[in-house]
Amino acid sequence: MVAPGVTQAFDIVSRITEQSGQLRQAEQKVAETILADLPVAAAASIGTLATLAGVSQASVTRFARAIGCRDVRDMKMKLGQASAIGERFLRAEVPAEEGRVPQIADVIYADIGKVLEINRAMLNQDALQRAAKLLLDARMIYAFGMGGGSTMLSDEARYRLVRLGRPAATYHDALLQRMVAATLDKNDVLFAFSTTGNVPELLASCGVAKEYGVRLIAITASGSQLAQMADVLLPIKALETDFIFKPSSSRYAMMMVLDVLMTELAVLQKDHSQELLRRLKFTLDAHRGSGNREPLGD
Repeated sequence: MVAPGVTQAFDIVSRITEQSGQLRQAEQKVAETILADLPVAAAASIGTLATLAGVSQASVTRFARAIGCRDVRDMKMKLGQASAIGERFLRAEVPAEEGRVPQIADVIYADIGKVLEINRAMLNQDALQRAAKLLLDARMIYAFGMGGGSTMLSDEARYRLVRLGRPAATYHDALLQRMVAATLDKNDVLFAFSTTGNVPELLASCGVAKEYGVRLIAITASGSQLAQMADVLLPIKALETDFIFKPSSSRYAMMMVLDVLMTELAVLQKDHSQELLRRLKFTLDAHRGSGNREPLGD
């Protein structure tokens, strides 16, 4: 329930767009002026906004109330919050190079290459070896991830760990993560994935586990809240561009770090890893009639 005198939070840009066709002519002008330049509208006084729209100040006030705001001040606050997400989501364009639009494949491939190059330079061999040792000695490994890429990579960690004979489980649901975290002890390892490192639910689950002495390995952004909680930090850097229509390349950074870590773990238990991988290859070849160079999986 919303407290008296407090308006419900909403996406003001969507609200203005949806209601623009139902507004009076003067209010419609205010809507068009705001949508034309959100940051300017958020910073403008009521008088300036009225002048830009070519209407009276009373029309600006009526417009604010028509879209569900208490008053013009409340509207300006919401406009400021909306503009804070960045112009790239308000004025999205397809990138152009020397007057031509490059193929989408070129744009995505270039971004992947750039994020891998930058994150390769951030790899720390000592941290990788310490993380690998924790995974090797763990009674059980729990991989936590929430959202898109982080969820996918936590599952990928489980797949990789199983191939190396390490016991692993993955959890994505916020409440279940917290419940699982409460059952762990110092013999377990928590393996957390987060591009930003600032997801409240994930931080809360990791905090519960840390209370019980669980060691935390985190693949996340340096300086984030999750990074500060980690016993071993494997840092990544996301490179978000103005081309908002493509998927984030950050998951490639996480995947690269995970691949390196899993290789470190495999080498750390070289003889055991070799035997397990041989068994996997034998079993898969017998099942599908594969050739020598086909991957362990599909």
